[in-house]
Amino acid sequence: MEQEIKIMVANESHFGYVDTILDTIEAAAKVRGTGIAKRSPEYVKKKMEEGKAIIALAGDEFAGFCYIETWGDKKYVANSGLIVPDKFRGHGLAKKIKKFSFDLSRKKYPDAKLFGLTSGAAVMKINTELGYVPVTFADLTDDEAFWKGCEGCVNFDVLARTNRRYCICTAMLYDPKAHSGKEKQEEEKKRGILGAILGRLKKK
Repeated sequence: MEQEIKIMVANESHFGYVDTILDTIEAAAKVRGTGIAKRSPEYVKKKMEEGKAIIALAGDEFAGFCYIETWGDKKYVANSGLIVPDKFRGHGLAKKIKKFSFDLSRKKYPDAKLFGLTSGAAVMKINTELGYVPVTFADLTDDEAFWKGCEGCVNFDVLARTNRRYCICTAMLYDPKAHSGKEKQEEEKKRGILGAILGRLKKK
């Protein structure tokens, strides 16, 4: 990719990209033949105003997008609407945007569980690398506002028929509590190795 792409937290100055963002998301959903929760231009603009939207730009050209949603009194956080236009795919940009969004979510809501519903293999792979695991829909937020957002999806009838137990999407969850122990163990392991090296150096 010749042109440098910058990933940043979107703000009011990026309102001009909203229609392009929504058109790109809709077009991608049609190509995949899968559903997607539709969002209004006003909703996306609000996310930009709140500092909860991430945009990627190649100069002034739109290159990618994602936004953060909170549910259940901010106990659950979702990184939604991840999209990269065809022109910029194949260079790992989606992964970089997702990582940027993930880090921003962890910074804003360190105790919240991060989750997502996706039918895309690429997103599942990225989520797995970030520490997400597949879960049942029962493990996700019971916030009615979140599930109402699924009504715009072409597969909503599947979700409704199964009383929100199943759908085309896979549910994935990152629980910070499940990772705190691992991170602590890794840190202690690193300190132990460093201590052993320093001990050997002192003996010499």
